[in-house]
Amino acid sequence: MLTTRYVPGAPNWLDLGAPDIDAAAAFYGDVFGWTFRSAGPDAGGYGFFQLDGKTVAGAGPLTEEGASPAWTVHFHSPDVDALAKTVEQAGGTVRFGPCDVFTAGRLAGFTDPTGADFAVRQPGDIQGLDVVSVSNAMCWTELYTTDAAAAKRFYRTVFGWETADNRVGENMIYTVASPTGTDPSGDAGHAGILQLGAEHLEAGSTPEWHPYFAVEDCDATVAASTERGATAIVPPADAEGIGRLAMLLDPFGAPYALLTPSTR
Repeated sequence: MLTTRYVPGAPNWLDLGAPDIDAAAAFYGDVFGWTFRSAGPDAGGYGFFQLDGKTVAGAGPLTEEGASPAWTVHFHSPDVDALAKTVEQAGGTVRFGPCDVFTAGRLAGFTDPTGADFAVRQPGDIQGLDVVSVSNAMCWTELYTTDAAAAKRFYRTVFGWETADNRVGENMIYTVASPTGTDPSGDAGHAGILQLGAEHLEAGSTPEWHPYFAVEDCDATVAASTERGATAIVPPADAEGIGRLAMLLDPFGAPYALLTPSTR
């Protein structure tokens, strides 16, 4: 479960890179009721998606050469510079940074050994997102990877994550990760790790991190999203003990997922 008690290794920020911020703000505003607030004239078009005045995500224009529209999950680190060295030693690569984001914090972008991009944020004036795990806000993070074993080794080395493997059906293993010293099988879990199957790879899936957003009605939100240009790549389905979920591409091609939690 995601919380705003940000500890090392836990997700503490999320942002969208999009080719048209005004269009993205309109889409997510219609779907989730978010408003967009600019970070100011010196922020290069970056700003904040807000729900009832509280920040649920950031958004900005694509700045990296060759970058595709995507949601980027950020994880907490008390020392981004030291962690950048650990990432490289563990087989990852540095995409950008470390660098200061005004006084908000220190940031760096990385790619894990399987090809999935993520970022790390060292808090400054901004500790992290204002709200998570409520309706229309991020409630979970998930990694699609071509090598789950290598991914688990990497993130354990970089963040000290605890992991627990869970069998889903006959052939699927879903790994839950949590911050060091916590129990990933309990409420401390903050991320899932799933190996892409042959059918996913044949359909064009690639390693990537994506967020889940909690919603009151998964089916209705999928309908509202597709009516506004999104594509449903995993239609709404029930996951026992978890809830009803779906996965989409937004109108620009950025993947995200929806979850209506079960009422256990």
